[in-house]
Amino acid sequence: MNFVFISPNFPKSYWNFCRGLKNNGVNTLAIGDEEYDNLSDELKNSIHEYYKVSSLENYDEVYRACAFFTFKYRHIDWLESNNEYWLLRDAKLRTDFNINTGLKEDRIGGIKYKSQMKEFYKKAGVLTTRYHIVTPYYEDGKKFIAEVGYPVVVKPNNGVGAAATYKLSNDEELQYFYATHNKNVEYIMEEFVNGELLSYDGIANSNKDIVFETAHAYPVPIMDIVNYQKDTSYYSYREIPEDLKLAGQKTVKSFDTNSRFFHCEFFRLLEDKPGLGNKGDIVGLEVNMRPPGGYTPDMMNFANDIDVYQIWADMIVYDRGNFDKNSRPYHCIFAARRDAHNYLYPYEEVVRKYRDNIVMEERMPDVLAGAMGNDMITARFKTLDECFEFENMYLKQR
Repeated sequence: MNFVFISPNFPKSYWNFCRGLKNNGVNTLAIGDEEYDNLSDELKNSIHEYYKVSSLENYDEVYRACAFFTFKYRHIDWLESNNEYWLLRDAKLRTDFNINTGLKEDRIGGIKYKSQMKEFYKKAGVLTTRYHIVTPYYEDGKKFIAEVGYPVVVKPNNGVGAAATYKLSNDEELQYFYATHNKNVEYIMEEFVNGELLSYDGIANSNKDIVFETAHAYPVPIMDIVNYQKDTSYYSYREIPEDLKLAGQKTVKSFDTNSRFFHCEFFRLLEDKPGLGNKGDIVGLEVNMRPPGGYTPDMMNFANDIDVYQIWADMIVYDRGNFDKNSRPYHCIFAARRDAHNYLYPYEEVVRKYRDNIVMEERMPDVLAGAMGNDMITARFKTLDECFEFENMYLKQR
C-alpha cells in the first residue's frame, strides 16, 4: 500500500500518523515544505521517502510530487493530511490521481462548506441553526435577522476555525460589516445560539462504523478566544453524555465520514430559542472531518491510555481499531496562558503543585497561538472538580 501524507511535520505531533502507518507495513511517503534536515528524527524514521516542495500552497509543485511518487511506486492508494486547511487540496489531488479511498472534489463540499453541512445535520435528524448566505444587499441580511433576531454570527462559508468570524448585535454593526467585509469571500450568516460548545470526536471505518469515540467541552467559545484574546481551556469527558453521543452517532452516519477522523461540533442550549429548540437541546453547528485541532489527539491518548495515531493507522489498513474500548480512566484538560495577561500564580508554582498530573507542557507555535494561547499545560485528573481546580489556579489573573 502506498500512502502519501501531506505536511507530516505540522502540527509537530503529526509524525505519529506516519509512525502508525509504517508500523503496519505501509509504504509511507511524505510531501512538505520543510527542509529534510530540519525534520525531526522521529519523522525521518517514520517515512520511506520525503519530497520537499518550496510551498504547499503551490498546487503544481505538490502535483509533481505526487506524479513522482506514482512513477516510482506506481498507484497511490491513499492521500491524506488530516488537516482542515488542506481538505480541498487533498480532494483535488485524489481526483487528479484517481485515489478512491477518500473524498474527491465532487463530494468534499459537504464537509467543507458550512452551509452544505446544514443539510446533512437535517438528514440526521439533528437540530441545526438557521442560516443565510450573505448577498451584496443589506436588505437581505435585515430580512433574515427579522426572522431570527439579533445577534447573528457571520463567518466565511469555507473557513478554518473561528478566523474572520464576527458577532453582530445591532443595525450599526450590520451596516459596518456590509461596508467592510471582503467581497471576494462568501459569508454565511447564522442565528446566534446561547449554548455550551461540545464536540463528539473519533474515528470511523469505511462503513461509517465508529472505531473510537470521545467528547470534549469548550467553556469559552472559540470565537471569543480568537476575537477577544481570552484564555483557552477545554477538557474531555470520561463518560460521554448520552444525548451528545446519540446526536454524534447520527451525524457520523449522515456525513461522508468513511475512513476518517471526525470532529462534530454541537451546542447545548442554555436557554430556550424560539424557532430552534428548548434549553438543554443539542444543536448541530458544523463538522470537521479531521482530528480536532492542536494537541487534542494527544489528549485522547492521555485520557484513555491509548495510541490514537496507531488506532487511525489500524483503521486505514485493517478497517478496525485495536485497543481497550473500556479504558477511559481520566478527564484531560488543556489550559493555556497568554503573554498579554498577568497571572496570579507563578508558572513554576503551578507546575510544582500538579507535577503528578501534568502530561504536556508546550510553548505554542505563533500560527496556533491566536486560538490556542501561548503557554500550554495539559493535565489529567480522575474528576472534573480536580480539572476545574487546576484551571482556576493556572488561569487566575491578577
